[in-house]
Amino acid sequence: MNGGREDIKRIEDQSIGGERPLFHLQNAEVRRVIFPDGESLLKEGRDLKLDQVLFKYKYPLWNDENVTVTDSLFEEMGRSGIWYTNNITIKDTTLQAPKLFRRSKGIKLTNVHFAHVEETMWTCEDIELTNVQVNGDYFGMNSKHIVADHLDLVGNYAFDGAEDVLVTNSRLMSKDCFWNTKRVTVKDSILSGEYLAWHSENLTLINCVIESDQGLNYVDHLTVKNCRINDSPLLFEYGTNLDVQVIGNLTSVKNPISGTIQAPAIGTIIIDPTKVSTDNLVIKTDNNRDQRILTVDPNPNEQEGEQEDD
Repeated sequence: MNGGREDIKRIEDQSIGGERPLFHLQNAEVRRVIFPDGESLLKEGRDLKLDQVLFKYKYPLWNDENVTVTDSLFEEMGRSGIWYTNNITIKDTTLQAPKLFRRSKGIKLTNVHFAHVEETMWTCEDIELTNVQVNGDYFGMNSKHIVADHLDLVGNYAFDGAEDVLVTNSRLMSKDCFWNTKRVTVKDSILSGEYLAWHSENLTLINCVIESDQGLNYVDHLTVKNCRINDSPLLFEYGTNLDVQVIGNLTSVKNPISGTIQAPAIGTIIIDPTKVSTDNLVIKTDNNRDQRILTVDPNPNEQEGEQEDD
């Protein structure tokens, strides 16, 4: 092959079904093709350009390399569609199928809508998301090296166990978002959902608006800069190495362990000396700067939030 246009195989305006109909297809352009049935439609493909393609059945892109998909559709039964695939770019495409993307690397998505995202983008690496809409639970679990800009996500348990994540200019409505994560930074975004980022490490929030009942608990090395955390009780419980500076009042803070929390005002500060020491904790407010605050928990039997699978 000399790499010229004459070497490119073109498949256009067809309906192609059956088991592995285009197995190991290489250096090809597939346009305006419907795949109505059959599994593993383009398995083991290499250097593929797919445009205006409709995937109606399972496992269409497994073990592929260097794939570009534009202006296409993955219907609901096109589930588990992109596994063990490296270097894939998808633009201007709607994905209705769940369980897309597993153990894949080099993923670039632009102007993509995930309509039914359950258990999608698991254990993947090197992911770029631009103008992506996500609807469904458990997106991005245990994935690494993620950059997301203008991500609009509605669904619980997003990014559980993810590492090295940068999110900017986004809206996330997610219960238990960013649990068990490492090295996550979120900038210029809106976050809403209870129990935000429990058991995470090295979490940075900058210029964000946040609403989270019992949010940001069990976090080690939390940095919050120029954020508003509104209507969010019982924050920072058992948090360590905190560097929190917010520009709005906080509803309540409970049992932080170490670091600094600075806010114009805090409605209630709850510290139970039988559970935490405040030797390494500083809480600053406009009326009480640099003073360590110690109060007894007024309700030691208060129920704490837990992660649920409902």
